[in-house]
Amino acid sequence: METVELSIHRDLIEASILGSKKAQYRLYQLYARQMFNICFRMMEHREDAEDMLQEAFAEAFRRLSSFRFESTFGAWLKRIVINRCINEHRRRKADLHFLEDMAPFEQKPEEEKEDFELTVESIRRAMEQLPNGSRMIFSLYLLEGYDHNEISEILNISVSNSKSQYMRARLRVKEILKQQVYEN
Repeated sequence: METVELSIHRDLIEASILGSKKAQYRLYQLYARQMFNICFRMMEHREDAEDMLQEAFAEAFRRLSSFRFESTFGAWLKRIVINRCINEHRRRKADLHFLEDMAPFEQKPEEEKEDFELTVESIRRAMEQLPNGSRMIFSLYLLEGYDHNEISEILNISVSNSKSQYMRARLRVKEILKQQVYEN
């Protein structure tokens, strides 16, 4: 099987490897907003997200010579960003709380589906109320597109734990959103 070389922004990447600050700045401009959004979802606070973004880019530029063009630069950078955020949570000894009691989140019959308007802001607020561990899994799976096998490797948990935590987080977000609708 032959490998496909992905060369989006190859000229900027090669110039950055050679030390061009202008090329590095252009790569930063191209990817900073998207990577900041990932940092913000994982870190919860704007200042922490900004710090993680800067550290991730600094690390990426230090390691740029190891980029092999086997994936897109964005995918490679995204992995650095996510790992940086997870490592920061670990460094802070963040208590990644996982929900143990399933009783509050038992599935209700299908006929009880509610119609209510969802906004990005309401979902973001609901996600903020999740425990750190559940929020990370929810974000990695739903927003970043990782599968449960990848999440289990990243967070060093079992695949079944990742699946159950995602399900619990999803149900909790849904519950929080319903509460917000009834409160308004």
